[in-house]
Amino acid sequence: MNPQTQPHLTAEDYLTIERSAEFKSEYFDGEIFAMSGASEPHNIIVTNTVVELGNQLKKRPCKLYANDMRVKISPTGLYTYPDLVVICGKAQFDDTHFDTLLNPTLIIEVLSDSTEAYDRGRKFEHYRKLEPLVEYVLIAQSHPHIESYRRQPNHEWLLAECAGLEGVIRLHSIDCELALAEIYDKVELLET
Repeated sequence: MNPQTQPHLTAEDYLTIERSAEFKSEYFDGEIFAMSGASEPHNIIVTNTVVELGNQLKKRPCKLYANDMRVKISPTGLYTYPDLVVICGKAQFDDTHFDTLLNPTLIIEVLSDSTEAYDRGRKFEHYRKLEPLVEYVLIAQSHPHIESYRRQPNHEWLLAECAGLEGVIRLHSIDCELALAEIYDKVELLET
C-alpha cells in the first residue's frame, strides 16, 4: 500500500502509517510528504549542535531532542520533524504514544539546498503560529552562518545572526551560546 496515493488522509491515518513506517514523512492538509536523507555536513552540524547544547543544558529543566521527535503545529495541522527541538519545562505530547511534541521552546533547522526555501518560508509561517515557540534557528550548511529569530512580546520576530568561524551566537530562549567554530567542526566548508 502506498500512503501517498490515498486522497486526503486524516491526521490519525497519518500517525498510524508513520508509526510503522521505515522512513519519516511530514503531514499537512491530508497529504503525506516523504522526507529525504541528510548529507554528511548536515549530520555533522546536527551532531555538533547536540553536543554543544547538551553540555550546556545539563542539570537544567530543558530537554533536547534530535531528528526523530515529531512536532505538531496544532493551529495549522502540520506534523514535522525539526532537526533539533528544545523544550523547557514539562513536555506536552499529542497523545499517549509520547512521540509528538506540542510545546517546543526552541526549534533548530539545518538548511540544505532542497529545504532552505521551505524552512525559511512556509515552514516558518507554520512555526510562528505555535505559541510556545520562543526561538527559531537556521544553520547554514555550506558556510559558517547562523540566524536566530526570537519572538518578541508584540509577537514580532527579532533577527540576530552570526557569521564566520570566530563568531558566537546567543540563544536567549534557553540561555545558551553556540560557537560557530564548534558547530562547524569537521565540516568541509565552501570557500567564500
